[in-house]
Amino acid sequence: MKRTSVIYFLTGLTFAILWSSASIAGKFGLQSVEALTFFCIRFLVAGLLLLGYVHGIKRHRFPVGKEWFNVSVFGTFNTALYLGLFILALESVAAGITSLAIALNPLLISVLTSVWMKRKVMVQEWISIFLGIAGVAIATYPLLHSAHVSVHGLILIGLSMVVYSIGSVFYSSVIWSLSRIAINGWQVLIGGIVLLPFAAFSHQGGNNYDTNFWFSLLWLVVPVSIFAVQLWLRLLREDAVRASLWLFLCPIFGLAFSTFLLDEPFTVHTAIGATVVLLALYLGQHKR
Repeated sequence: MKRTSVIYFLTGLTFAILWSSASIAGKFGLQSVEALTFFCIRFLVAGLLLLGYVHGIKRHRFPVGKEWFNVSVFGTFNTALYLGLFILALESVAAGITSLAIALNPLLISVLTSVWMKRKVMVQEWISIFLGIAGVAIATYPLLHSAHVSVHGLILIGLSMVVYSIGSVFYSSVIWSLSRIAINGWQVLIGGIVLLPFAAFSHQGGNNYDTNFWFSLLWLVVPVSIFAVQLWLRLLREDAVRASLWLFLCPIFGLAFSTFLLDEPFTVHTAIGATVVLLALYLGQHKR
């Protein structure tokens, strides 16, 4: 395996592990603080940390002209709308179930990419996408019959997947001259600012800023908002369709984390689904 292939593989694998942990950390954080309040704080803190580093220490330039529009659109879809809807869904849907919806992203991204960017999706990639969805459906099947899901939550998750796919394809369609870390910093901060009035409007009090809150916030800010998003942007710059296939691993890791940390069920369906997902990932990443 070539060095570039190894780096790409490790990038995708690390992204999937970190990204799948977000639902679990979110579940813990929501035990202490209201959903929108918790994640609004997360985005604002992550954005300020990133921008303090990129502009204060590294002295990278600020966005100019249309770049402000691009980072604003990306931040609105990739952070505010996607994670705002996702956060609300977490209140009524099991963390494992949210993993099932993530499997729709590769399909949505592929369709949007073929229409928006005129990028032809190969037959092998379509096979990989549908195999991945089937694998995730098998893995999460037992949870669909439990009390860990609601129709309201499923609708919110579906909407979050659509806006996330739009944000991903938009990012891939733009020719960026800003550094990835600057893009990430601004899009996260703008997403937090967009969510701020909604968090204030829905605030009901009773928040408990305890140790559970701070540990959850720390995990979501550093490994997820900073490192995982950086890895995702790097994958998207390579190819949006191939990058999206790594999302199939997120449900598998998410179910594993849910089993050990949240006592959610792990069954033979999970093992079978994981095998199908790995086959889908191999087909999608393997170049003819």
